[in-house]
Amino acid sequence: MTVPARAPRPVRRSRRFELRSTALYFVLLAVILTSAGTVVRTVTAAAERRPAWAVALVLVGVGALVAAFRRRRRIPAARLARHAAKALDEATETAVEALDTARPPSAAPPAPAAGPVDARTAPLPGPVNEVSADVAGIGYEALDPAEFEQAVAELCRRDGCLDVEVVGGAGDLGADVVARTPDGRLVVIQCKRYCEGNRVGSQDMQRFGGTCFTVHGADVAVMVTTSDFTAPALEYAEQCGIVCVEGRELLRWQDGVGPRPWEAASAAG
Repeated sequence: MTVPARAPRPVRRSRRFELRSTALYFVLLAVILTSAGTVVRTVTAAAERRPAWAVALVLVGVGALVAAFRRRRRIPAARLARHAAKALDEATETAVEALDTARPPSAAPPAPAAGPVDARTAPLPGPVNEVSADVAGIGYEALDPAEFEQAVAELCRRDGCLDVEVVGGAGDLGADVVARTPDGRLVVIQCKRYCEGNRVGSQDMQRFGGTCFTVHGADVAVMVTTSDFTAPALEYAEQCGIVCVEGRELLRWQDGVGPRPWEAASAAG
């Protein structure tokens, strides 16, 4: 009697081995995706600051991939993951160092040197109606009439006058700036910001002369202009005792090399 042969049983693979392979696959995939995202963000930030460095990094990566394909060697998955993670870490550190180097160091502004201050050349305590606060640097021809009055007032303050006030405007009756000299005299100043060639005439001088002493009670009356005075205006001013400061004398007063208007009035008696 013939005994039938039994069919061989299929060999079952270990379930534990399949779970380990699957878990290792997903771990490697997560590491690769995380590292790839980090590299992409770092390379993008580096490319914005150093485009040439980013292009060089891309070329090096392409060359490495081409060389790897040419070698045609089988590398175990675990070793490949370790090499990839190491390369990505090195690339990330290099990119971070490059970004840190690209940032310019912040430098604090130099502190002003301490020392004695000359009252004639020192900057004014505040801006002159949005004009340069440095008295020596003001270009009076570029100012409008209101700014010119403010600049003349700052000259008075610089030279020791007290109670300096800009009163120019509608109804000022010829007084644009009033101040008190260091010796107590009242100075009344009218400012004429005229262009070159447009000189102050006798009519302007007569209107000012009719109010500076009788209405404002000036001890010293001054007419300041950026241009010049006509001969009749100078003659009237001499008769009334009005001090005339034309453009060149204004610059000398500004630079501290010319007499102040109230000093000129004292010299004239």
